[in-house]
Amino acid sequence: MAERQIVALSGGGFLMEPNNPCLDNHLLELLKDTPKRVCFIPTAMGDASDFIVRFYRAYPASRCQPSHLSLFQRGPEPLRELILRQDAVFVGPGNTLNMLALWRLHGLDAVLREAWEQGVLLCGMSAGAMCWFEGGLTDSLGTLAAFQNGLGLLPGTLCPHYDSEPARRPAYHHSIAEGLPGGFAADDGVGFHFIGTRLAHTISSREKAQAWRVERTEQGVRETALPVTFLG
Repeated sequence: MAERQIVALSGGGFLMEPNNPCLDNHLLELLKDTPKRVCFIPTAMGDASDFIVRFYRAYPASRCQPSHLSLFQRGPEPLRELILRQDAVFVGPGNTLNMLALWRLHGLDAVLREAWEQGVLLCGMSAGAMCWFEGGLTDSLGTLAAFQNGLGLLPGTLCPHYDSEPARRPAYHHSIAEGLPGGFAADDGVGFHFIGTRLAHTISSREKAQAWRVERTEQGVRETALPVTFLG
């Protein structure tokens, strides 16, 4: 059986850094000798056409076999067949809670779990990164709040945008102190590469970007810096 892999990006990639392809290049390199079939899922932004156009620019047919999945304008092909023939799935940012609700309505949550178990590389940015965990910190309801209804493929939680949104760090610490499972936090440009449920590598498109393991202890919430490999 192929390795189960997830790459969770705090930020960066073609949607935040169109002139810095480090992360997108790395994702394609992970596909090695496969046909490099990559499906973009823009549910969290309501299938915004601008996001879809930017995906096809970053993942052109000269480098891979790109496609996208719309849940707002569903085609006739069964979701399971479409997803399971991919080599990678990339989930875009946006409203995490709306995305998860819609996925469950369509049964895409179960399909993505099956894809992961069969070795399809799952990746995504922001909402598309938090969704693979048990939960995280989201602004889906207008203000920052903890949630614990993620897909749960990876244990614990994720907090993205640690450097670009100053309210994230104190809100994440408070949520963990109040009972949210600990997890990972990262500046924009950082990606966590999991093999199975084990963190194998932490990568970045930005030279000084940082990442942390964040846990609740008897002394309070503790951050432990993680080594980050700069891809530039």
